[in-house]
Amino acid sequence: MKFGIDRLLADPALLRQLAGRRVALVAHPASVTEDLVHSLDALVAAGVRLTSAFGPQHGLKGDKQDNMVETAHEVNPRYGIPIFSLYGEVRRPTARMMDTADVFLFDLQDLGCRIYTFVTTLRYLLEAAAAHGKEVWVLDRPNPAGRPVEGLTLRPGQESFVGAGPMPMRHGLTLGELGHWFKRELAIDVAYRVITMEGWQPDAAPGHGWPEDRIWINPSPNAANLNMARAYAGTVMLEGTTLSEGRGTTRPLEVLFGAPDIDAARVLQHMQRLAPAWLQGCALRPCWFEPTFHKHAQRLCGALMVHAEGRFYDHHAFRPWRLQALALGAIRRLYPSYAIWRDFAYEYEHGRLAIDVINGGPALREWVDDAAAAPGDLDALAARDETAWRESVAPLLLYRS
Repeated sequence: MKFGIDRLLADPALLRQLAGRRVALVAHPASVTEDLVHSLDALVAAGVRLTSAFGPQHGLKGDKQDNMVETAHEVNPRYGIPIFSLYGEVRRPTARMMDTADVFLFDLQDLGCRIYTFVTTLRYLLEAAAAHGKEVWVLDRPNPAGRPVEGLTLRPGQESFVGAGPMPMRHGLTLGELGHWFKRELAIDVAYRVITMEGWQPDAAPGHGWPEDRIWINPSPNAANLNMARAYAGTVMLEGTTLSEGRGTTRPLEVLFGAPDIDAARVLQHMQRLAPAWLQGCALRPCWFEPTFHKHAQRLCGALMVHAEGRFYDHHAFRPWRLQALALGAIRRLYPSYAIWRDFAYEYEHGRLAIDVINGGPALREWVDDAAAAPGDLDALAARDETAWRESVAPLLLYRS
């Protein structure tokens, strides 16, 4: 199959539409061709007049490890063009940045999750392009989680850099499709097109969203493999807790929790009693790790590892958002006084608990903290939102399995 960048480079008619125009590229380390040439280099080699480039969170080089670690602007030493940071002094492109190009090529690999900030960066670019009369092309890439939709819809007033609009945690779209959704929902009047992929089957085995003929390259430092991409819509909630998400280990965001004072096997047993159906589609394995940095650094932590891969993975049964909610609920019931929620400024949001910023509202946290709440209560809330989202975005789908 071919990704958007590969189709653009292989199509003389598309390249001719860029001839004589100033072009900017929004990219990160996973912005590569099928031959692993970075899109920036490949576009220059194809004769495209690149006049600037932009890096999202974690930087164009992907070298910034943690959240809220900003990237500075720089100049590309090979081509002499400015590299603007969209995760530094600003997160929205400025008028000066927008003035450097006529067409903006957006070539970011996404994870299919609302909280992954490349989604918000796309919205901000579309709004800036509309304001300044610029054109945006999304060079589309796969949603590695495929089409499954899961989670509560972000509530009005809960928007943030990790919540670009009223969508569920797992949105099931590509960034190209999301661009169409932003245009429709926010009434953005912008010149927009998607260079679609060729041959992408979003739910087809064996890759179920990720084509097996393409290797995985980290789009951000902690997105190390397909297993992480599948689990992320659940495990990212740990960023709003005192529990380790595995940062400081070789398998970050592939665990349901890590802590030195929690019995992982006991938590798993309680999860199995509370809602066994929510454990389907993967294997869970008690394990141990000692983070070299971040939460619980240099302390031995018990954890539950998620294996949404190999023979353990059932694409349609795996529901990582519910799975993570269940783990948090089991911990609350086994350790009623445990300080689960981490109170700090998360992605520049002050005055709200990080877990609420992540989930687009307080409903999940309230369910976890309510000893009388049943899994069915949360399931009913989420199922309503998931059905509404599927119906809403059905006309925007560009790919069919």
